[in-house]
Amino acid sequence: MDKESLIIKAFENAKNGDDAAVVGKYCFSKDLFFEGVHFKRTWFDLEQIAYKAMLVNISDAIVMNAKAKYALLGLALPKDISKVELKALQKGFLRCAKKFQIQIIGGDTISSDNIAISITLISKIRKKAVFRTGLKKGDLLAFTGKLGQGLQGLRACEKGVRLDKNHRFVKPKLRQNFFYSVASRLSCAMDISDGLSKDLSRMLQVNKLGLHWFLNLSDEELFSGEEYEVLFAFSPKHKEFIEKMARKTHTKITIFGQAQKGRYEFRGKEHHF
Repeated sequence: MDKESLIIKAFENAKNGDDAAVVGKYCFSKDLFFEGVHFKRTWFDLEQIAYKAMLVNISDAIVMNAKAKYALLGLALPKDISKVELKALQKGFLRCAKKFQIQIIGGDTISSDNIAISITLISKIRKKAVFRTGLKKGDLLAFTGKLGQGLQGLRACEKGVRLDKNHRFVKPKLRQNFFYSVASRLSCAMDISDGLSKDLSRMLQVNKLGLHWFLNLSDEELFSGEEYEVLFAFSPKHKEFIEKMARKTHTKITIFGQAQKGRYEFRGKEHHF
């Protein structure tokens, strides 16, 4: 058992283990965004850091078929951070919150050597939640967008390249319009934050199924983290409808495999521990 799984196992219950925890008509989620782990200040400006920290949290709400409503911010900031820098962080949080119609209702701040951001989202479920569980033998598996840009962006940043403000590593593109339009036809879904191969292993493991591959995907497509595209599954009878909604929302989708009996083994590098 990897260390992340060991931590989670101690708190196992019916609500834990998905992109968000469903409680009644709402779901609750939290993500961390830490300097030295998720970003360096030479890669992004402070407004971009705050904006992306919000986006990666909103991604979890979307794949649960929920609309984020409220946010709580936990901020650990260096003592020497200037008022101008604080304003830049505030602008990023507020700009993203405004775009997704989220109200920031509280949180906490402390001093730290580095910037650390913790965001809790409270989201309203749209009709019915979509979980990681629910996959059936014969279901088709697909992902949105084009994978690999997260890893490409990371490599560029590590070489000192300043990325365009709209690069996917700086500003992930979320797929709420497509996802909300097909959610009622999906068996299960989750966002791709740790790479397709790792997140696929989580989905298949929890559903006790294996995979028949239709495509030979590259290492960049399989192991690129921080993509925030959607990994989802559906019955073949819904294929025509889902492809129609993808065209309507201008969303690229790739159907890469089909669930079958068996077991899928992740052989990449663990992102957490």
